[in-house]
Amino acid sequence: MNSPSRVISFVNAGHFVDHYSMLILAAAVIIMGPALGMAYSELLPYATPGFVAFGAGSLLTGWLGDRWSRRHMMLIFFVGIGASMISVGFVQTPAQLGAALFAIGIFASIYHPVGTAMIVSYADRLGREMGINGVWGNLGVASSALVTGVIGQYLGWRFTFIVPGVVTIMIGIAFAMMVVHEDRKGSKQAAAQARVAKKDMWRVILSLLIVVIAISTTFNAVTVALPKLFAERLADLTKSPALLGVIAACVYVFGAMTQYTIGRLLDRYSLKTVALPLSFMLAPFLYLAASLSNLPLILVSIGIVMGAFGQVTVNDAMVGKYTSEEWRSRAYAVRYFIGFTAAGASVGLVAWLYEQGGFVTMLYAFAALCLLAIAAAIILPREIRTPAAA
Repeated sequence: MNSPSRVISFVNAGHFVDHYSMLILAAAVIIMGPALGMAYSELLPYATPGFVAFGAGSLLTGWLGDRWSRRHMMLIFFVGIGASMISVGFVQTPAQLGAALFAIGIFASIYHPVGTAMIVSYADRLGREMGINGVWGNLGVASSALVTGVIGQYLGWRFTFIVPGVVTIMIGIAFAMMVVHEDRKGSKQAAAQARVAKKDMWRVILSLLIVVIAISTTFNAVTVALPKLFAERLADLTKSPALLGVIAACVYVFGAMTQYTIGRLLDRYSLKTVALPLSFMLAPFLYLAASLSNLPLILVSIGIVMGAFGQVTVNDAMVGKYTSEEWRSRAYAVRYFIGFTAAGASVGLVAWLYEQGGFVTMLYAFAALCLLAIAAAIILPREIRTPAAA
């Protein structure tokens, strides 16, 4: 049998790698553009196929995780995404760049339906472990901006992909040696932890569908656009790519703390009790950010990432609480297929909105979209906790 703490540690590391790899381009594009002779709005759309694959691939990978082996799928994830990152460092044309980023998206699609299901399967306290897992993903987002900025400034943009690729393959080798395949069906986390009245299940599905589309699109748009937004709006503070990466990383740390806090709250209170007040955060902060710069923008950006990352934790816990072990990877696959497909479209949407009216237009548009999160939280029914959970 595997040690639950060891399995969860590797899965948490995978969450870090997953988000880190998908956002390297968002920070590297600042120095890649001049090197490749392409503008920001021209280069960014090459990431779109990878983000679409990130979501679309989850249907297959989630099915394989349930029907074949979650452990084997995670091994493929580590090695495949590491090799794909390395390949980006050797591209010579925009078409090759798009293909390499697409490969990253394909392997990245393994993590969420498979890794999140493993967390639920091995977790003793679901909310706490989901919160900690969210922190690791958030640290991946933050570190991507920070490390990419530093490596890019001193070694060039190609090494911003090669170095993390090598490290990821090494993690995969350690995972292969220390974690074995194990059938978790029948374990204490196999059954759903909470339920709603059967007549209200349509409200759960509708709420999840609405909030996943709204939050996934906004989450991805914000994480992709934030380095460029800071480069434009913090010009009076710094023009250094490395320092901009440090500022972005510090902002994301607040998102990490929020995910941990939300995870702990989910162990004590119902989903609706936590989700409803949280849903009111994003829209006003996005609206305010449209007209701010320098320190006020940094402070408002902290509110944005706290709202976005907190919502992601709620969404993941919703699926984990209401599904049983044998269906869990597939349930997460559908959740992430919808979410990441919408998120993939957000990359092109960011580029288009930026061309239309800069970040003012983009932030106003996503503020309006986040009003849907409030509606989703209101729709969500009260849950009936199972005797085991109680």
